[in-house]
Amino acid sequence: MMNRPKFFTPSEVAAHNTAADLWVSFLGKVCDLSPLMSRYEGDVLLLPIMESAGKDISCWFDPETKDVVKFVDPVTSCVRYFTPRGRFVHIPPAGPRSDWAGVSGEPWWRDGRYEVGLLSAKTRWIRVINTLTSQEQRLQVCSEETLDEILQRYLSSNGHAHSYTWKHRGERLDMSSTLSDNRVTDDDGELEQLGLDRDLFSPPLLLHFNDDLTEG
Repeated sequence: MMNRPKFFTPSEVAAHNTAADLWVSFLGKVCDLSPLMSRYEGDVLLLPIMESAGKDISCWFDPETKDVVKFVDPVTSCVRYFTPRGRFVHIPPAGPRSDWAGVSGEPWWRDGRYEVGLLSAKTRWIRVINTLTSQEQRLQVCSEETLDEILQRYLSSNGHAHSYTWKHRGERLDMSSTLSDNRVTDDDGELEQLGLDRDLFSPPLLLHFNDDLTEG
């Protein structure tokens, strides 16, 4: 079985917003730039990255080339990188510089070693209800995640989550499939059109403790 990428919500990326623990997302990827921050500690070229800690910086890049956006300098007629927030690490200077040694290897935005996963294209809220204890937990999850991956998120709330059978509307859920594949519909768009609070209508997933499960 191929290793699946890990998906992250924007709020998870946003939690990593310090120089010592700095994540960004761009073009659907999530990258941990903490090693880059450590490697170039004290360099003024880190400032634009630091200012964008925990944020999505897709606007920095051309989605077709996957490279930083370029433009033609009206003064020199040379093609340059477009960095309105200021030049950053691995971006060459505008002209010849004696202190610029170039980049050895790939620039950080092309270096797969920084990638930790993918940014979810669509997050959704669910309610996980433990029928044994009546405890309810709201979870924000990625629509791309399987139920097994959602279970991993829920483990912090219930360390025995593996001992339960997960159901929705009386149907046992296929833990290797996504919510939508299990016919747990995402009604966010419809609720928004109706002016209803989607948080109040999050779909419930019922957990039945296996020793207490009655098949019907």
